[in-house]
This record gives sequence, structure tokens and C-alpha cells, in this order.
Amino acid sequence: MAQTIIYDCDPGRDDAIALMLAVGDPRLDLAAVTTVGGNLPLAGATANALDLLAALGAGDIPVYAGAGKPLVADLVTAPAVHGCGGLDGVDHNSALAPCPGHAAAVIARRIMESDPGTITLVATGPLTNLALAVELEPAIAHRVNNVVIMGGGYHTGNCTPVAEFNIHTDPEAAAMVFRADWPVVMLGLDVTHQATVDDRTQAMLTAAGTSAAVCAGKIMSAYRTAYRGQSAMPHPPIHDLCAVAYAADPTLFDSVHAPVAVELTGSLTRAMTVVDFRPTAPVNHRHTVVTGVDNSRLFATLREALGRLP
Repeated sequence: MAQTIIYDCDPGRDDAIALMLAVGDPRLDLAAVTTVGGNLPLAGATANALDLLAALGAGDIPVYAGAGKPLVADLVTAPAVHGCGGLDGVDHNSALAPCPGHAAAVIARRIMESDPGTITLVATGPLTNLALAVELEPAIAHRVNNVVIMGGGYHTGNCTPVAEFNIHTDPEAAAMVFRADWPVVMLGLDVTHQATVDDRTQAMLTAAGTSAAVCAGKIMSAYRTAYRGQSAMPHPPIHDLCAVAYAADPTLFDSVHAPVAVELTGSLTRAMTVVDFRPTAPVNHRHTVVTGVDNSRLFATLREALGRLP
């Protein structure tokens, strides 16, 4: 039986690739897409989600807009990485509109109305919507199957030496998500920096031959160009793909159980995800930290999904 997911995202180039997997992998049942301000302002992220779903022949999947700014600070977006519009090669249809209702309320309602353990939340943007949802209805923590996030890292950051973009954008929300009594799987930079696309991998993906594969190729080409100007990495990591892929097939990844906390007060370490790997670390937590990925299987999984899409 397919795993039902609600995908909370801020598309964004790598979110777009992840959304293609969410639609095209038969092991996943994408029940709804919720959007949050992050890579782009909320309106742009929402429009991109709507346009991409329409292009993938999945325009019937409901999209709900959520938080346009972090809980405390102003939103700082990432145009240097994602461009001004966030997508490349996707037709934009201004007539499309999200469904009524705030994403956080929809997340809470969907989980409460479903059987316990049947919905997995996948989040690849700032965690504002998830924090608001669990604050609105704390009982969802004991009904959700899993909370899979792309964010954080235990070795390095990309906004600061220790803070990753999604956590750095709304650290208060991230702290709430990690403190909540639900199972959280963290796929941070330590693993997503292993999921890189070189020329050979991109050619393999576009060889799927579908319109979705061509679109993915255009998005990746723009992403690679942006990354060359922003990073010393020779090939760009498709961060958000990892979170959706984990929801579809956790065996693609290596992981450990270790508690995670978000630093909120440090002058040098604010928004750091602090992972306690010590043998004496507390055991009263529900956190899984992903440490490695089988890159060839990951991108083979994406290629299969692209081949199933129009």
C-alpha cells in the first residue's frame, strides 16, 4: 500500500525535483501540498507548486498556502540559488489558485481525520507550518506516522558555519518541531551534500524522455549554474529530493537514532541543529538522523518516477 504524504515545501528548484518524485513514485500517495515562504515569498512558492502539479498532470492534488514569514523574524529568501521565479521550464498559469484554508490548519485537520499512523509529513522548507500545526492541535504528534524533514546538519551549515537555510530561516519553528513528541527524521546537509548531480547523472535522468524529464533537466541546468556561482561544490546537491525519497524508501539511506535540539540563543551558533551522538546521550527522544545515501539508487528511483510522468 502506498504511503500517504502531505508535502510542505517552498518551490524552489530542488523542491520541484522532489515534487516530481512525490507525484511519480507509486509507493507514495500525495494527498496535499502545503506551501511556506522560504526559497521564495509565499505567493511565488504557491504559484510554482500549482503550475508544476498542472504540468505533471496532477492538478487535482490540492495546494494550500501557509505561513508567509517565520514566527519571529522577517523572511529572507534565496534568489541567488533559486532565481527570481524559482522554476525553469515550467509554464506559468496565473489562473490557478490554492484551496481555501491555512496550511497549518489543513495539516492538523487531515491528520486528525485520518487513521493513526497513516500520514507522513514531508517538509523541505522552513518548518513554520509544521510548528503552527502541532501548536494548534498537539494530538497530531501521536497520530502522524513520521515527520521527514530536509534541514539542519551536524557537521556544517550553509547560511552560517553551523546553520542550514531552512532551520536558519525559522529556528523558533524548528525548535518546536524537534521538541514535539512525534517521530522526526532529519536529512541535513551531511547527507544531502552527497546527493549531487553531475553531467552523467543529469543525462541519465533526462533520458527518461518524458516532458517531466525534460523539465527536470532544465531545472537542474539552471540550478547547477547558480550553484557554481555560490558554492565551491563542483556539482549541486538536490537537497529536497532526499526527504521525499526517504518517505518512499528508507532503505536508500543510512541513519542513526540520536537526539536533536535547535540552538536559539548562541551569538555564533543560533539555528544550529545540535545532534548528540554520545553513547550516554538521552534515549527519551524520537529522532532519526540520516547520515548516508546510496546515490546511484536514489537517482535511479527519480528516473523511474520521471519515466512514469507525462
